[in-house]
Amino acid sequence: MDTHDPNTRARLEQAYENMVERVRAFLDRAGHSVEDMQKGLSQARDTAVELGELSRQEADLVSAWVRRDLHDAGEYLERTGHELRDWLHMDLELLEHSLLDLIGRAADQTRLELLKFEEQATHTGEYRSGEVTGPGTLECSTCGALLRFQQAGHIPPCPTCHGTYFRRKSREEQQGTDA
Repeated sequence: MDTHDPNTRARLEQAYENMVERVRAFLDRAGHSVEDMQKGLSQARDTAVELGELSRQEADLVSAWVRRDLHDAGEYLERTGHELRDWLHMDLELLEHSLLDLIGRAADQTRLELLKFEEQATHTGEYRSGEVTGPGTLECSTCGALLRFQQAGHIPPCPTCHGTYFRRKSREEQQGTDA
C-alpha cells in the first residue's frame, strides 16, 4: 500500500470518515459499552472490506486509527469535562460539521467506557506520519511544531524537523504555551 499515492491517501481518508459514521450509527442502535464499541468498529471494518472500499489490511489499519482517535477523545472528555472542540483545538467554523458531529457523538456516547477500553496499539495517544487522523491539532514529539487538520487527513512528516511522531494538542494545552 503506497500511502504517498494521492489516490490511496484520498481513499483512506474517505474510508476513515465512513468508518467513523458506521461506528456512530452502530452505537446509536446497539448501546454504548466497550463491547458495543468493539463490535461496531469490527462491523465497520468488515463492511469496508465487503463493499470493496478497502483491502483487509487497509481496513485493519483504518480501524486502528479510528480506535485511537475515539479513545483519545473519550479519555480527554472524561478527564477534563471539556467539550470536543477543545480536544480538537480549532474553531468549529473550520471543521466539516458532519465529521465533527460524527466523532463528537461517538466519543460522547462512549467516554466512560473508553477509559476502560484496552488499547491494542503499543503507544496510546501516539500519532505517526503516514497514518490518518481526524480533525484537530497534533504536536511534533521532536520539535513541538503544530499540524492542524480541518478534516480527516494523512499525517505528513513534520514540516520543521521531518519528525514522524506526534501527540494530540488540546486547546488548553495550546493556550498554556501561548501565555
